[in-house]
Amino acid sequence: MFRGKKYKESAKKVEKNTLYDTNEGLALVCEAASAKFDETVELHVKLGVDSRHADQQVRGAVVLPHGTGKTVRVLVFAKGDKAEAAREAGADYVGDMDLCEKIQKENWFDFDVVVASPDMMGVVGRLGKVLGPKGLMPSPKAGTVTPDVAKAVTEVKAGKIEYRLDKTNIIHCPIGKVSFGAEKLSENYNTLMGAIVKAKPAAAKGQYIRSCVAVSTMGPGVKMNTAKLV
Repeated sequence: MFRGKKYKESAKKVEKNTLYDTNEGLALVCEAASAKFDETVELHVKLGVDSRHADQQVRGAVVLPHGTGKTVRVLVFAKGDKAEAAREAGADYVGDMDLCEKIQKENWFDFDVVVASPDMMGVVGRLGKVLGPKGLMPSPKAGTVTPDVAKAVTEVKAGKIEYRLDKTNIIHCPIGKVSFGAEKLSENYNTLMGAIVKAKPAAAKGQYIRSCVAVSTMGPGVKMNTAKLV
């Protein structure tokens, strides 16, 4: 893979085989970020589970203390009072069949998170084939299928993120922006990693957290020391 001059210079700051403690590692991620925009900092956490087995799934949601630094657009499927409450809580789009048809007919995806009240799941279910592959399908586990849609909207806007395994047993999650600095990123990191550790399936055997890499959008990866977490 071709790497630019800036990336190569940044990569020299990181020792490939070193496991960095939280504050030091995240400070290094910020230092190595060289883009002209405010880069997003992501975690890539490899777990010692097998996502093909239902009893080894790891999925949930957590509110990061400092949010992600990103403005999140929330779509809510709800009717009546719940729809009104969702609007008051700051939802960007609220509706039912009208939104369902807009997504189906216009291939419209100008939103980042979908929240639905349980009575709307008959409508939302029709969108499974298009929302599912994009990771947008609401679910009770993530707190996005709930009778209290207003609370869900408030939490998402405050920095609630969903974490889940991909097919290679890795969780990919944003924990903020480079401009947050190491201290705020560390607090977000500890909150997310704490939630992942708590979500350890009973069926998981051996080492649970295999590796954790923090990386900014354009920067080199920094290996994090997770020994104290487990």
